[in-house]
This record gives sequence, structure tokens and C-alpha cells, in this order.
Amino acid sequence: MHKVETEINGRTFSLETGRLAKQANGAVLVSYGDTMVLVTAVTSGEVREGIDFLPLLVDYQEMFYAAGRIPGGYFRREIGRPTEKETLTSRLIDRPLRPRFPEGYRYDTQIIATVLSVDPEVDPDVVAITGASAALMVSDIPFDGPIAGMRIGRIEGEFVPNPSASQLQQSDMNIIVAGSSDSIVMVEGGAAILQEKAVLDAILFGQDALQALIALQNELQQIAGKPKMEIPAPVVDEELKARVWEVAEAKMSEAIRIPQKVERSAAKKRLCAEVVEALSIAFPDREGEINKFLKELEKELMRNLMIKERIRIDNRKFHEVRPISCSVGELPRTHGSAVFTRGETQVMAVATLGSSGDEQRIETLGGELHKHFILHYNFPPYCVGEVRPLRGPARRDIGHGALAERALAAVIPPLEDFMYTIRIVSEVLESNGSSSMATVCGGTLAMMDAGIPIRDMVAGVAMGLIKSEEDVIILSDILGDEDHLGDMDFKVTGTEEGITAIQMDIKVKGISGSILERALHQAKDARLHILDKMREVLDRPRKQLSSYAPRITSIHISPDKIRDLIGPGGKHIKGIVADTGVKIDVDDSGQVNIFSPDKAATEEALKRIKELTKEAKVGEVYEGTVKKVVDFGAFVEIFPGTEGLVHISQLAKEHVRDVKDVVKVGDKIKVKVIDIDKSGRIKLSRKAVLPE
Repeated sequence: MHKVETEINGRTFSLETGRLAKQANGAVLVSYGDTMVLVTAVTSGEVREGIDFLPLLVDYQEMFYAAGRIPGGYFRREIGRPTEKETLTSRLIDRPLRPRFPEGYRYDTQIIATVLSVDPEVDPDVVAITGASAALMVSDIPFDGPIAGMRIGRIEGEFVPNPSASQLQQSDMNIIVAGSSDSIVMVEGGAAILQEKAVLDAILFGQDALQALIALQNELQQIAGKPKMEIPAPVVDEELKARVWEVAEAKMSEAIRIPQKVERSAAKKRLCAEVVEALSIAFPDREGEINKFLKELEKELMRNLMIKERIRIDNRKFHEVRPISCSVGELPRTHGSAVFTRGETQVMAVATLGSSGDEQRIETLGGELHKHFILHYNFPPYCVGEVRPLRGPARRDIGHGALAERALAAVIPPLEDFMYTIRIVSEVLESNGSSSMATVCGGTLAMMDAGIPIRDMVAGVAMGLIKSEEDVIILSDILGDEDHLGDMDFKVTGTEEGITAIQMDIKVKGISGSILERALHQAKDARLHILDKMREVLDRPRKQLSSYAPRITSIHISPDKIRDLIGPGGKHIKGIVADTGVKIDVDDSGQVNIFSPDKAATEEALKRIKELTKEAKVGEVYEGTVKKVVDFGAFVEIFPGTEGLVHISQLAKEHVRDVKDVVKVGDKIKVKVIDIDKSGRIKLSRKAVLPE
């Protein structure tokens, strides 16, 4: 067993190998405080033939025993599809690792991060990033590392590395930075509308702070690392490559200059078929290699187009944003809707308002969470002209939705000021570059169309990078091909005042702070341009909610009356909901919220709630029903669920010998409340309301 450790933000961070999961190629137990994550790396050791991508699978799983809890559900075990948190963390681990495997590495490889113990103050997600790199470093799997992850917060202007959960509640940012010894490789996080400089400084601070974890991994590899397996260099048939370039270069150069995505894709597809046929006699059964060389040719020509000719595929300037059009109120019966179109990317966003009963309840290691703002992102196959079965959201879809949700969460009104659950659904209708950023823009407009009093308008833009020995080109509002063939996908969202969310993936080994600074400032210019276009359609939330959105009517009842409102087994409240169609939320303080767009239904529900929960007051006169007769008086129900005693001496002005001489069960009589004792017992008088 080998163990190394350091200290970060007052907690010990350690890496241990050689004791657990010894049959994996590499296994590291990462501990940070009481949080422990076991990360394993395994390779099949055999090349998967016929593929041109890295077959890497990353899975992060949170075990409920880690928090001393038993999972809910019928099976009481962690099975089925991963939670949203597990999916997003799997992506966080995957993204900085993937570019650091050697060219031509085609071995099935799997990384599994299992949370074994969790300290409520230490989120395992960023711990697992470093653990995955460490597992690869001590394994025999070739990996150009190490990299490490670090969460950065800021409290009262001071940056905090790996802040605790308590510290994060005081922080105005939550940014995860992954980096190597000399560069930044991934950024993910959100901020409370902060200036570009604050975000840039946080990223650079994180890059510096994670160096302690880089050194820790290097130390562990020196004492426990295995020799790396030899990966034969890819064999390149230079003759075939030269023939492909000779046959295809001219037509490929023409094809990549076609501005429209569909026509460009069709032209490239035709060219591929032509080249395969032209070379089929001289190079039979080599279609896979031919297609590979064609992709290399496309990439080189596209990059040369920008570096040497200074133009983009669609003839835009590097800083130019594609044409934008927006509309709102497209769907008459929804609460709010918008269509946002930027070039060949189009999103329809729909906002829906609900009650607290519509909140999303999420079972986590720390207990149940309630979300009153939800954003769902859908990417149907028709949006890219494909045919495939409709299934649940993919990892990419969940990641894009989470980014857009984080971007907009910064401007959502506090629950105490706007007591609605808000759901936005983004339907991507057409995609050619950054549908997640279009979702942010469309979501903003849909919420304003619904009359949601958001703090400010939010827009987003995706930035790209072409990096060569001669030049560094930063691209605003990238196309799909520019994303695929470029070196960076950098998404920035924010208001006119500052940034709300950021996500950066680097496809090269990393970028410097100076490049990042340029990208942030160019992104701000693009964001302000997009916000101006959005304001032309709608520049502030509508003053009134949609006529189809539920209105909230609130009433406060005594906490002691909550059970009377709910009734046995929920009988009373369910009856009101069934009869009126309203939604009713009740909290422990006695706050009752009625949700309905129907004024008459709300009034009827309010009337019945008041009847069930009203309280007797001394001096008030009620018409009640005699429920029980006893020797010393009669019990009278003055309203549903509330009874008082009319003592025999209070039944009439004259002397009463027998209660039954005056009243019997079922009689309707007027009574006056003359006293309520400390135990809540009500004393009534019939005599007090009789005429003289």
C-alpha cells in the first residue's frame, strides 16, 4: 500500500493505492475530509477494430450507504438509470481526461468512481476528477497527465479553494477548474452576475491551487506507478493518403465553403462516395481508411481557410454573430413561449407555472432536495435531419439542460416573492451550433412572456478556437463544424452586467490565461449584441401573468386547524380539490396557498377552507346543530368540526328541569359564545340570544 497526502482549505487530501481493487489496471482511494471515493481504471488490452474514436466509458456512482442511508423505492438499492447528479459528474470527469489519451488509442477503457463515504461538507464530484487522473497515472494505461480538479468559491472578495458546503452558501461563485501543470483544460460553473475579470481571476486562482494535487499524483506515480503499455504508432498508408488528397482536395475545398449546413453535408457525403468509388480498384476494401483521410483533409482545409484566408465557413468575420430573430407568445394556451433563431439553430422554449406541489423532489446522499426552478432540454432527431428512436435524454442533453438552468437560476425571483414552481422546456427545432445557448436566450424570453419577474435578461454564446503555431483565432458563435473541427468549445452566459454561467472544454492539451481572457471579452461583446436583439422583441417581463396561468390566493389559518382542513386521510382537502379543480398547498405555519386560473373556483375553495378552519370567538353568535344531549346540557356544532357546550342553565331564561324539554338532537339553534377556556373548550349560551 502507498499513500500520499496534502492539505487544502483545512482538510487533508490523500491518494492511496495498492490496498483496494488490485485487479484493476489502476485503482486509487481518494479521501478529502470524511469523503472517500474509490476510482478504478481498466482497459481491455485489445484494440477495437473498425472504429475511429476513443472508446472511453466513465461512470460515477453515489452509494447511499456512504451517507448512512437506505435508498427509497421498491428494491432499496442503487439500480436503474443514474441520477442527474451522477450523470453530470460523469461528464465532469470525462471531459478533461478524453483529450489526453494518445492518438490512435483504441482500447476499450472504463473509469468507475464510487462514493464510499461522504462528508456533508465535501462534495465528492471534484474529488473524483482528481481520483480518475490518479488511477490512470498509477496504471499501465497510456495517459498524458496528470490533471486535477478544484472547486473555487469567493467569500467577501476572497477566493477559497474547495470550499465546504457551508462556505458555498456564502459564496457568489461556484466554479470547477480542471488543469494540468501548465494549462487549463476544463471549466464548469456559475456566478451571481459577476464581471469577466472576477471569473477570469477565479479560474487562474484555481489553476494555481490545483498544482498541489498535480504534485501529489506525480509523487504517487513515482512510488507506485506501473510501466505504461506500448501503443504502436498508427500505421499510415502514405500512398493511399496522397491519392485521397489528390482526388478530393479541390472538391472538398468547395464543399466546406457552402454556408448552409444541409447542403454542405450533402456535398461532403457525395464527395466521399465519389472518392471511394474512384479508388475502389486500386485500393479495394479500404473504405474506412479513405473516410478517415477525408476527415483529416476536411479539418486541415477548414483550419487553413481561417488561418490563411481569414474567412469562416459561412463567410462571417471571426467576431460576428449569425443573424438573429425572436418571437414570443407563439403558443396561445401555454403560460409563456418564445422561439429564438440564430442562423441555423432554432429553439422553442415554453415556460409553465405551478404550485409548490409541482416542485421536483430529488433523493440525494444528503437527503431530499426540492427544486422550484426546473429546465429540461430536448434534442429530437429531426433537429439535425436524422432518423433514430425517441428515448430518454442522453448525457449530452442532461448536461446542456443543466448548463442552461444554471445560467438562468441567477435571475429567478426568490420563492418568498414569487411563490410559483417554474419549469422551462427547450425544444430544439434545428441545430447547427450551440443549442444550449439558444435555450438560455429562448428561456429568458419565455419567462418574460409568462410575466415572471426575473431580475434581468440573460443571453449566451458559444466561442471556438483555432490554435496553430502561427496564430490563435477566437471565433464567436461557432457552427457545428467549427466546434467539431476546432480546438475549444467555450460557452458563456450572462446579463448586461456580468456572467451567470460558464463551461469550457479544450480539445488540445490546454490553453493559457491570456487566450481565456481574450475569449471572455469577445464573448461579452457577442452577448451584448444578442441581448440587444432580444430586447427588440420584449425588453421586460409582462405586467400580468397569462390568463391560463394559476393565480395564487393565500390565507393563513391556525396551525392547530391544519388537521381540520386536511381531514381524516386527506378527505377534506381532497374533496375541495376534486370539486373545484384548484391546487392547494399547506405548510406547517398555517400558510394556505390556492392555485387556480378560475376566479369562481378559487372563491369556492376559499369559502370551504374558511368553513373548515374558522375559530370560535367570544361574543359571536352562530347558528348551530345539536349533536348530543346529556343531563347537564347540549353539545352544539357551531361549524364543521367545532362544538361547544350549552349548559342546562344557559338553555332558557326560565328554569329548565330536563334538557330534552328544550332541545333534541338535530335541532338548529342560535347560540352565543360566552367563554373559551385555556384548554380550548367552548361555552355557549342559548339564553343570551333569546328575546327579552
